[in-house]
Amino acid sequence: MLAALAALSRLPRPLYGSEHSLPNQAIGHPHRHPWAQLSHALRGTLRVETERGHFLAPPGQAAWVPAGMRHAVRCSPGTVIRSLYVAADAVPSLSQRCRVLRIDALLRELIQAFSQLPEAYDESGADGRLAAVLIDRLAVAEEAGIRLPWPEDPRLQALCRHLQARPDDRAGLEEHAERFGVSGRTLSRWFLAQTGLNFRQWRKRCRVIAALPLLERGERVTDAALACGYDSLSAFIAAFHEQLGVPPGAFQQEGGAGG
Repeated sequence: MLAALAALSRLPRPLYGSEHSLPNQAIGHPHRHPWAQLSHALRGTLRVETERGHFLAPPGQAAWVPAGMRHAVRCSPGTVIRSLYVAADAVPSLSQRCRVLRIDALLRELIQAFSQLPEAYDESGADGRLAAVLIDRLAVAEEAGIRLPWPEDPRLQALCRHLQARPDDRAGLEEHAERFGVSGRTLSRWFLAQTGLNFRQWRKRCRVIAALPLLERGERVTDAALACGYDSLSAFIAAFHEQLGVPPGAFQQEGGAGG
C-alpha cells in the first residue's frame, strides 16, 4: 500500500482516506508528497517531525502537514491512526504550515464515516457531500497540541537531539553553555532567536513530550517525572498541566486510554 501511494502523482479524489486502501501507519523516515496529510490519533500519541519543529498530537487531536512539506511521523506503541490525504488546494486556510488540530466529536465521526467509503466514492452523490462537509469542518478546526520548535543552527540541533534522547539530563544552562564556549545568557538568547523559546522553556516542553509515552504505557507519574529529569513531582505536574491543560493522571485516564 505504501508503494502504491508513493506511485501516485495526484489523488484520485480531493479527499482520500479509505481505511481499507490506505496504510494507517506512521512513516518514520523523512518524506514528502504533493498533497496535504491529516493524521488523527484515535488512541496513542503522534509526533510529526519537520525541519522547523516537532508537533505532538495526543488522542483526540490530529497533525496537519501541508502539501510538499518534508516530514516524518512517529508514534508510541499501540497508537491507532486514521490518515486522510487532501488535495493541496482543498483547504486554503490550512495550506501554509504544519499544525495540530483539535478533533471534536463531529469531526471525529466524519473521519470515521469517511474512512469506510470506497476508494472511488461518488463525488456528485451523498459520499461526495460527506467529503465536502469534512473538508469544511477541517477548515474551522481549532488549533491545539504542542509544538517543539527546532533550531537551524547545527550546534543547537545537536544539543536538542541530546536533550530529546536524555530528558533526564540534569545539567544546567551554564554547563551546556560552557561546551559552546559561551555564557548561559548567550545560549538562552540563541535558543530564543531560533525557536521562540529560551533554553529553559524549550527543555521543559521537551521533557513533557518525553513523558507521554511513559504515561501511555501505564508507568507511575512519579517514575515518569524522574525519568524526564524532575526531582519534584509537583514541578512535573505543574509543567505537564501548563503544556497540555490537564495533569498527567488525567491524561492517563482519558487521553492515554483514547479519550
